[in-house]
Amino acid sequence: MSRVIIHTDDAPKSLAGYSQAVKAGGLIFVSGQGPFDPKTGEVAGATIQEQTAQCLRNIEAILHAAGSSLEKAVSATWILGEETDFAGMNEEYAKVFATEPPARAVTKLGVNLPNLLVSIMMTAHVEG
Repeated sequence: MSRVIIHTDDAPKSLAGYSQAVKAGGLIFVSGQGPFDPKTGEVAGATIQEQTAQCLRNIEAILHAAGSSLEKAVSATWILGEETDFAGMNEEYAKVFATEPPARAVTKLGVNLPNLLVSIMMTAHVEG
């Protein structure tokens, strides 16, 4: 099975050691995306709602670059800094995935990163 590395300047640059996403077997596997502004590299937003929205914008840009979309998401893993942010994260999640949401898991981040409240990784269907 062939695989294609996906990169777009419309999402934050990946740190050393991983790709923004990999396309293989009719799926695109998006690496964990934090709430970073693609232009500045800084955390965008102070609330869980703002940061969740930025994570989803970053994922959407990567999926678009791979020929897919959030509507084709099949699985998402949400990593929260604090379990108290669960309701706010769900608030933003419901705006994007109001009907027929992907499978989902939520876990707590094992380390404390300053100002980072959430990270999201996702798998979506893609043609070709």
